[in-house]
Amino acid sequence: MPAPLAPALQAFLQHLRVERRLAPRTLAMYGDALGWLQQLADDEAVALGQAQAHHIRGWAARLRERGLGPRSIAIALAAWRGLYKHWGRERLVTHNPVDGIRPPKAPKPLPKALGVDDAVALAQQMPRTEHPALAARDHAIVELLYSSGLRVGELTGLDVAASTTAAGWVDAADATAHVLGKGRKRRSVPVGGPALQALAAWLALRGTLARPDEPALFVSNRGTRLSDSQVRTRLQSLARDAGLATGVHPHMLRHSFASHLLQSSGDLRAVQELLGHASITTTQVYTKLDFQHLAKAYDAAHPRARRK
Repeated sequence: MPAPLAPALQAFLQHLRVERRLAPRTLAMYGDALGWLQQLADDEAVALGQAQAHHIRGWAARLRERGLGPRSIAIALAAWRGLYKHWGRERLVTHNPVDGIRPPKAPKPLPKALGVDDAVALAQQMPRTEHPALAARDHAIVELLYSSGLRVGELTGLDVAASTTAAGWVDAADATAHVLGKGRKRRSVPVGGPALQALAAWLALRGTLARPDEPALFVSNRGTRLSDSQVRTRLQSLARDAGLATGVHPHMLRHSFASHLLQSSGDLRAVQELLGHASITTTQVYTKLDFQHLAKAYDAAHPRARRK
């Protein structure tokens, strides 16, 4: 079993949790990375405050030898870099030994998106449950994820009404969802007609599940805010009911939203704004998905493209 994190590392995680408000999944990954850092330093009897760049390079190589992939190593280096940056602000170290150290390169897999027909079939699939409120809730969740390209955390963070404490809400009159995205950046995205209808049906039944003082838009059968993992489980069940061959997760609907919008409009900047990407290079990956769609159409239709 790994040794418990040293108090200084625990304090950094607490800083990320309280002040930076990182997502639980990110905190868990950073916690693992800090545990590896502590173990690697202990193995070589190096005080973390005295670590140098050559130590960090060696420890990253050790992680690779243990079978960690480039992405996991990149996350570890990001956690370590953040730790030393934080310690620098606290004047606990004089320099950041992780600066300038890059993780091994890895091929970037294309995001998985549903085809238009599959996405529409999933959005139209009514949940198989005897509880009408749960069915209305799940239907509204799928419609909103696909209609507005929300991250699952943005979806579960929505409140039923706008307020100064709400992370996000849906303005049905304006057909707009206001969400708090990565880096605590607010953005507004349109909500389509079918999603608004599904939300109205859910709101009409929400009171049969939600506790009187619960502000969340989407609640569980216990009446409290729905968690990210619960949304993933419900979406997988709906995908099976809809007869989809591939596993479906919330981010796949975000990818589908972006890919289908780009196929229809070709407006990369608009898609960037709707997704809340800080850099357009992040959004450009969907142009590759769009090209794959065009290439398939070409292979199927052009007489000189067909292969025997």
